[in-house]
Amino acid sequence: MSSVNDKLLMREKISYGFGDLASVLYWQTFMLYFTYFYTDIFVIPAAAAATLFLMSRIFDGINDPVMGMIADRTKTPWGKFRPYLLWLCVPFAVVGVLTFTVPNFGATGKIVWAYITFNLIMMLYTAINIPYTALLGVISADSNERTTVSSVKFICAFLAGTIVSFTLLPMTKKLGGGNDPRGWQLTFVIYGIAAIIFFLITFKGTRERVQPPPTQKSSVKKDIQELITNGPWLILLATTITFILFVAVRSSVTVHYFKYVIGSRELSFPFFGKRIYDFNTITSLFNGVGQIAALIGALLVSLVAKKLGKKRTFIILFITAITSTAAFYLMTAEQIGLIFVLQFTGSITGGPLSVLLWAMYADTADYAEWKRGRRATGLVFSASTMSQKMGWAIGAYIALMLMSQVGFQPNQAQSPESLKSLIMLFSLIPAGLGVFSLLILSFIYPLNEERVEEIGAELKRRREKSESDNQNGTPKARKRKGSKK
Repeated sequence: MSSVNDKLLMREKISYGFGDLASVLYWQTFMLYFTYFYTDIFVIPAAAAATLFLMSRIFDGINDPVMGMIADRTKTPWGKFRPYLLWLCVPFAVVGVLTFTVPNFGATGKIVWAYITFNLIMMLYTAINIPYTALLGVISADSNERTTVSSVKFICAFLAGTIVSFTLLPMTKKLGGGNDPRGWQLTFVIYGIAAIIFFLITFKGTRERVQPPPTQKSSVKKDIQELITNGPWLILLATTITFILFVAVRSSVTVHYFKYVIGSRELSFPFFGKRIYDFNTITSLFNGVGQIAALIGALLVSLVAKKLGKKRTFIILFITAITSTAAFYLMTAEQIGLIFVLQFTGSITGGPLSVLLWAMYADTADYAEWKRGRRATGLVFSASTMSQKMGWAIGAYIALMLMSQVGFQPNQAQSPESLKSLIMLFSLIPAGLGVFSLLILSFIYPLNEERVEEIGAELKRRREKSESDNQNGTPKARKRKGSKK
């Protein structure tokens, strides 16, 4: 079995990344298109969709830590976390198709269907994605290696996001042949098959190396107690919730913004030529440019973080992303070129922030083991994933409720108040949330690069001593052996 100190081969890092290639086919859809799907394709009122997101996320938020504790206590020949990729990839894909199926029901029946399928897909997403994410914390004991793995993970995530951004709306239109609900259903048949293959690659190509201390006893009460008293983790949790709000509010109205504010435009793009583009194409290009920019940022961020440290890099990048987002408030529909430039600058700096956050969560798991001698990696990452989902749900709720209050009506020309709210939701409101998130991390988070290295070095000494004791026997065991002679 590999030592906890082994460096990882690139093929294992890439295999791990394939898990996010699968996950983000769905998560990118949740972030960018779920609100649009429910208001304009599924056709339920914006207020009903807002309540669905909020209530379901509260329920799902409870599931996340529970799943983390279950995963921490799973024992199989394949490890604690990897088996869930094998067991759940097919059910996850099947429910994904059902979620994006529009039944021929009345208004009440459709809302019931939406609640059932939405909660099922999010429960399965929790059950497969939390073990996958926690795998990052045990794939290597080296903090720098984990940062590199996190970069590969998010490179694959942004690649998946690029695929969704460029293909989802065109595929639904093409496969539907004028029947939009049918197009969405068939698109997720294709996405589901791809996700199954990607999850199986991750299962087959990775290993779990970092184990809890040998003396650690299973205790749900202690795990929870030590999590909620882990200061760095609590600060990172607050940062994540507000950061996801920054992302989710804007993402929730992206399609609406281009459909109702920008509309069809005559544009000239390299390789595409000059012609009139509808909102589906412009939105796909806009989201695709953002994902490509985020991918570039993820490729570069680990190099920058090694020089400046994760915390300092996060602050510099976030300031630029917030500024780019706020600037959308000044844009008009005619300034489409500047809109794409701002998308590129905001995404190349905002995209890599998730890379840094998830690498820092692994550091907080190290901190807990260093301080109290206990490690609950699955719980650390599951509660962190909970914050991501809660932030997204609250962001979508804010966006949909504001749209409802100003008289948003799907598939119709919007009132001036509705248009103004869409612009605010796309610019100043998320920028303000971003500032709040930045302040939390900048002034409170205590684990700088030097502190992380000290903790890592101490844990390395403890693990080497533990391995040595296990190989040679404890002093008491050696004494017993000597007395028999």
